[in-house]
Amino acid sequence: MTSLDHPNRRPEKEMVPRILVQAMFALMVGSCAMVGYAQWADVPDTGVLIEAPVVQERTVTLVGDRTGKYTVRDDTGAVIAASSDDKAGFLGVMGRVIERERALQAVAIDAPIQVVRRTNGHVGIVDPSTGMVIDLIGYGTDNVAAFANLLK
Repeated sequence: MTSLDHPNRRPEKEMVPRILVQAMFALMVGSCAMVGYAQWADVPDTGVLIEAPVVQERTVTLVGDRTGKYTVRDDTGAVIAASSDDKAGFLGVMGRVIERERALQAVAIDAPIQVVRRTNGHVGIVDPSTGMVIDLIGYGTDNVAAFANLLK
């Protein structure tokens, strides 16, 4: 007699009701059908962020070291900020993002980036060497302030 044939063993109870599994698959098929229709019918994109014009910009170089500390240098080479500064750790986070994209595209790691302020008040990062544009929306006030302070 195996442990599965034991007389005192209770039958397995369904962990997820069948109707929920069916509803999940119906939702998945419905979503794919709507996306397929939108692509086929050439429905215009909605909810896409429109880039506002730039009103202020500053060219800086974001350079990291082996310890993960990133320094921000202006065009004269002077250090203007570091990820180890108070409430500036986000500089290092974005430094790694930019460094990763540059490695994927085989671009120089130490090329300058632009920190921009747009007419709508949003702060963004533009990397001309890779074409990457990051609008800092939804990253939190301290994180956005780390880059906004570079524009002062």
